[in-house]
Amino acid sequence: MTTFKAEPSGRQTDKLNLAQIVEIATGGEMPLRFRAYDGSTTGPADAPFGLNLTAPEGATYIVTAPGDLGMARAYVSGTLEAEGVHPADPYPLLKALGGVHFERPPARTLAQIVRSLGPDLIRPIAPPPQEHLPRWRRVAEGFRHSKARDAEVIHHHYDVSNTFYEYVLGPSMTYTCAVFESENQSLEDAQENKYRLVFEKLRLKPGDRLLDIGCGWGGMVRYAARRGVKAIGATLSKEQAEWAQKAITEEGLGDLAEVRHSDYRDVSETGFDAISSIGLTEHIGAANYPSYFRFLHDKLRVGGLLLNHSITRPHNRGRMKAGGFIDRYVFPDGELTGSGRLISEAQNVGFEVMHEENLRQHYALTLKAWCENLEEHWDSALSEVDEATARLWGLYMAGSRVGFETNGVQLHQILGVKLGEDQAPQVPLRPWWVA
Repeated sequence: MTTFKAEPSGRQTDKLNLAQIVEIATGGEMPLRFRAYDGSTTGPADAPFGLNLTAPEGATYIVTAPGDLGMARAYVSGTLEAEGVHPADPYPLLKALGGVHFERPPARTLAQIVRSLGPDLIRPIAPPPQEHLPRWRRVAEGFRHSKARDAEVIHHHYDVSNTFYEYVLGPSMTYTCAVFESENQSLEDAQENKYRLVFEKLRLKPGDRLLDIGCGWGGMVRYAARRGVKAIGATLSKEQAEWAQKAITEEGLGDLAEVRHSDYRDVSETGFDAISSIGLTEHIGAANYPSYFRFLHDKLRVGGLLLNHSITRPHNRGRMKAGGFIDRYVFPDGELTGSGRLISEAQNVGFEVMHEENLRQHYALTLKAWCENLEEHWDSALSEVDEATARLWGLYMAGSRVGFETNGVQLHQILGVKLGEDQAPQVPLRPWWVA
């Protein structure tokens, strides 16, 4: 660890180097090594992981946006490097950083830090080009969760490169939580198992009609169609819809399956036997839950089933909006609530909730596999996207894995059924699917 001298009065000397500032901010408890462009270092020299601040721009990002947003800006721009890990999977480093507790220094020390940094370093600069607009500037795209604005934020995240997604997601092209029978099961088998579980929970059979909203690359649509179900998928991503329709044609499923480049709210058909919503609710906005569930309720026949699969918070109170990094770089306008809020909203429009389960451990395993895929195909991925975007994806997926492992976020499947006016039961006495 570096040290800094104190004057007899107890006041610290005027000029602090960057390592000393890090020590102050972390209370001197730095579990990994840190070095900076000014030559200063701190932390255990033999730590397996480290952070290297390579340029003043990185310091500016961190200082002007304290927390995960500033760190992400520095990392994505390449001015904060992770040492001892591959950029496709910085999970071990993020895991170590999880034990760091940042402290706000006393006013006098804070003033000394500002003087040490100087005016040039604390003057905000433009963020990396991968960053989306702040919430207050997105009004030009429409009001939050309007059709136009939802289309824009989905385009920001999903219309990157289908080939890049193939490298990350694998042959299933499934960008949602898999369901693992064991920790050693392959990602492809676990994704197939997830579709099997959804299919069985929805009691689908040949000739039934399925609506899959937020369908991505059409994995659920094609799984159902292969089993004789007539399936319609809707996605706001043009690239996803084109990829899915091509896959449907290649599999000879055109008579049963269709994926539309469409807002789910524009689906005009009704009387579906089942609806699957796998990874869409995160984009809906909590204020829109009543209209969302009401729309789905109206689309089902009496006795029809809804399977809602979404990331949630582990509680039903407090903040719903995503943090700075997720909102600016990953899921703009995304909001998360607890599973209790989702169940209540579904019940309020008339669904009888039959079952729910938390699959957060499965999502941690899914993210681990995605990071491994990205690392394996790193050079090929860089032919599809720039290195900053690839680094961003590694950071996002590894950080999300930490979140699921530590119960910062969860993944819940909620199964509901539409009752008739007589409120008569519509499903068997006990669960009819294989867990």
